[in-house]
Amino acid sequence: MAEFNMTTTAYQDTYANDNLPPRTLWPELIFDETLPAYPARINCAVELLDTMVAAGRGDAPAIHGAHGSWSYAMLQAQVSRIAHVLREDLGLRTGNRVLVRGANNAMMAASILAIWKAGLIAVPTMPLLRAKELHTILDLAEVNAVLCAGALKQEMVLGIAQAARPPAVLYFDDDGPASLEALMATRPGNYTAVDTAAEDVCIIGFTSGTTGRPKGTMHFHRDVMAICDCFPRSTLKVQADDVFIGTPPLAFTFGLGGLLLFPMRFGAATVLMEKLSPDLLLKAITDYRVTICVTAPTFYRQMAPLAVNHDLGSLRKSVSAGEALSLETRQRSQEATGLAMIDGIGATEMLHIFISAADDQIRPGATGKPIPGYTACVLDAAGRQVGPGVPGRLAVKGPTGCRYLADPRQREYVVNGWNVTGDTYEMDHDGYFWYRARTDDMIISAGYNIAGPEVEEGLMQHPDVAECAVVACPDEERGQVVMAYVVLKQGIAPSAEMAKTLQDFIKQNIAPYKYPRKIEFRTRLPRTETGKLQRFKLRLEAQGQ
Repeated sequence: MAEFNMTTTAYQDTYANDNLPPRTLWPELIFDETLPAYPARINCAVELLDTMVAAGRGDAPAIHGAHGSWSYAMLQAQVSRIAHVLREDLGLRTGNRVLVRGANNAMMAASILAIWKAGLIAVPTMPLLRAKELHTILDLAEVNAVLCAGALKQEMVLGIAQAARPPAVLYFDDDGPASLEALMATRPGNYTAVDTAAEDVCIIGFTSGTTGRPKGTMHFHRDVMAICDCFPRSTLKVQADDVFIGTPPLAFTFGLGGLLLFPMRFGAATVLMEKLSPDLLLKAITDYRVTICVTAPTFYRQMAPLAVNHDLGSLRKSVSAGEALSLETRQRSQEATGLAMIDGIGATEMLHIFISAADDQIRPGATGKPIPGYTACVLDAAGRQVGPGVPGRLAVKGPTGCRYLADPRQREYVVNGWNVTGDTYEMDHDGYFWYRARTDDMIISAGYNIAGPEVEEGLMQHPDVAECAVVACPDEERGQVVMAYVVLKQGIAPSAEMAKTLQDFIKQNIAPYKYPRKIEFRTRLPRTETGKLQRFKLRLEAQGQ
């Protein structure tokens, strides 16, 4: 249990604070001169929204979308109404957890901000998650309530039915008489925010990690403000007249920061679209005169040949993260847009990007250098720092860091005060960091993190599968794809039809983006004399080695 000063927290329900790791297991936190001095009490919804309205930005556009635009004042009113519903209609206590689920739109954004304003903890979840994944998150976070888009109701209902303690649920973007919007209509458009402590947890973001059991990463109100005062200020140099757009879900910390928190910190605007193909993204950049685009390399690869058909003259920054950026993708994108792409690496455990480079600081092929506010190094297997030219484990420190929700894997991620990300990097003599590989079983495909063991577990549920192994396979479009080596049970014949059956089976039981795009049938898998799977042999084979 964490040693938490109960006199400072604003929370009546201290479940999250109580399940922080002990402070001795926290990473070292660094607050240098690049950051403001954060007060002991801070509510990030107030800082991002109410402060902007008070400063005269009330009439400025905050969110553009398919159904129109909301000004900062309009957003503030809607956030306040949702906060009233959460506390009064649902009867939630401060510190309760609220799972929020929806596509990128104004109501999803307003729901997250309202949860914070009401002194509650947001548990954002990907729209594509299935019931099994949802009920696991419901149980691990001991979720008290759910705000879910009506279009995603089916899996949510199934997930709640499996939960140990079914929470209250409201659906938004829904016409029903009991919808969130119907209740909001009866509530006032002003709400006095809860006076939360800087170290009150406000987000529990789940990451798949390297096993099927997801890890809840806990972040404070202060953490939200810190990421807003690092990457967007030093690297993007955001201004109030900027307009952001991108594809990462708001449930993904890359999207939450890049498409909501960062623009709001500077009084800028964001374009939130529920569905974006490469062509639609390019059209939206033209229509909304977007200045900053945030997406994964996969999208940039697909956008490059289409860019000639669109006016991208407003665009001044393109940000890539979520997977390794290849030199080919960088070159194609720069030829298409005239912009040198900003690469970056972040982590759910760190909340957002901590290594990057922009403009004349970019060195193609390298991710960049630690951004102001962070420091990084490369560690060997014994945890010792190594010098330039030696590959090893990437380690980072800054104002944010890993704090898992009641999870023994805290000791694996935090080593001697460093956050050890699971990536193999090499630093050059100029301090640039070069990505080499993942050091665990994570597969990063089109910006999505996919845990190989989770897909293996899903395949093993099929009655025709005897054993299997899942590894990453290089892919020109997606960076990596899921590759499954499958041994079928005796009497079952391998075929293209069987491969499709297994793919469809995975899509129906876990998030569809995790399905194995490549399946190879084997009569046996490589194992040691003691029976241990030699996964490294399959990795090498998938890489064509």
